[in-house]
Amino acid sequence: MQTQSAIVSRQMLWPFILLTICFAAWGTAANMTDPLVKVFSKTFSMSALQSALVQFSYYGAYFCLALPAAMINRRFNYKTGLLVGLAMAACGALLFYPASQTMLYSHFLLALFILAGGLSILETSANPYVMQLGCEQTATRRLNLAQAFNPVGTNIGVFLAATLILPNLNQADSASRALMSEAQLKTVVSAELDAVMVPYVGMACCLILLWLCIFFSRSPATETKVTSQPRKLKKTFQHLYQNKHYRFGVLAQFFNVGAQTCVWTYTIGYTMEALNTTEVTGGQVLQYSMLVFLVSRFIMTWLMRFISGAKLLRFMALIAAVLCFIVTTQVNLVGVVALVAISSCLSLMFPTIYGTALEGLGEDAKVGAAGLVMAILGGAFLPLIQAATIDAFNTAVSFVVPLGCFLIVSLYGHHSIRSPRHQQS
Repeated sequence: MQTQSAIVSRQMLWPFILLTICFAAWGTAANMTDPLVKVFSKTFSMSALQSALVQFSYYGAYFCLALPAAMINRRFNYKTGLLVGLAMAACGALLFYPASQTMLYSHFLLALFILAGGLSILETSANPYVMQLGCEQTATRRLNLAQAFNPVGTNIGVFLAATLILPNLNQADSASRALMSEAQLKTVVSAELDAVMVPYVGMACCLILLWLCIFFSRSPATETKVTSQPRKLKKTFQHLYQNKHYRFGVLAQFFNVGAQTCVWTYTIGYTMEALNTTEVTGGQVLQYSMLVFLVSRFIMTWLMRFISGAKLLRFMALIAAVLCFIVTTQVNLVGVVALVAISSCLSLMFPTIYGTALEGLGEDAKVGAAGLVMAILGGAFLPLIQAATIDAFNTAVSFVVPLGCFLIVSLYGHHSIRSPRHQQS
């Protein structure tokens, strides 16, 4: 009984450690990308809606590559998916160098798309892999523990952006840049884009090292077992579509990721608006949010020993909605504090929705995992809605968008509590 209740057994410890590093890796990439919306808006003198294409490209790639990732996992195994994802992500990060030389916004979007596509394959493989490294009763807790290392990466990503990118932005605004000569403007833009390129190329080197570690590591016994007669793909899709609990989970994940991306993408802009300060201070506030997110992940994983994930999800999503209301109505230090506090609520949402939605799916979880990663498309569309709201009103009003998202996530938590699966556990 003690072995069954353990989150991770000794035999699975090394694969689990490598997987947690993968979780940290895509956390670094995602949150190094969030400040790029503000960076490109200033560098290329674009509107909020135009610069939000950064997130559209990033999360759009997640949507496009999740299903191919599921096919790789289904045809081979999760380790193969991890290696393909890491290789593609490293290539995308390396492409930031030629993009910084051409100084074209479209080339940065392409590099981001390839990087995020690789991370989509990586995430589609790593999440269900973690859930397999032990008994089903502890799968959601194990995923929350692994995901707790994701904010370690997010903090690294925000730190890199706050120290290597944001301080190197020229303080000249759009009006001042319009008055510059072509040579002066090229010099300014080149310096800013070089600052963007450096941390991404460094990350590519780390991804290559991680690829080598996983390639030469031994797979656990569960990875070598192949189902003798896997369910036909059409039947798998039908089975997943008929599962109301899973369908609602995908929808909740769409709005959860959308809310998370909205909150973190516009933390810098909101802080500048509320406190009348610079991008550097905004980056520091975003760093505080990541630290809150990091600590809260471990706290939530501990709380799940006593409170079900579904109940915590419902409660924290409601708290997040209230905090968004405060952000919208109190555009001052109180609003900034509330904005930082939202990250504590976000900390448990992704892994809890993910683990809850995949409960009881068996072999179908390989394709079901792709649907939950494809739901990350919310991070592509909802920031565009928030950006349009910013252009029409202001940053504070735009936080009604994540507010609505959190209410939907709360409904999924309530639905999970009332489902027969949850009541039997």
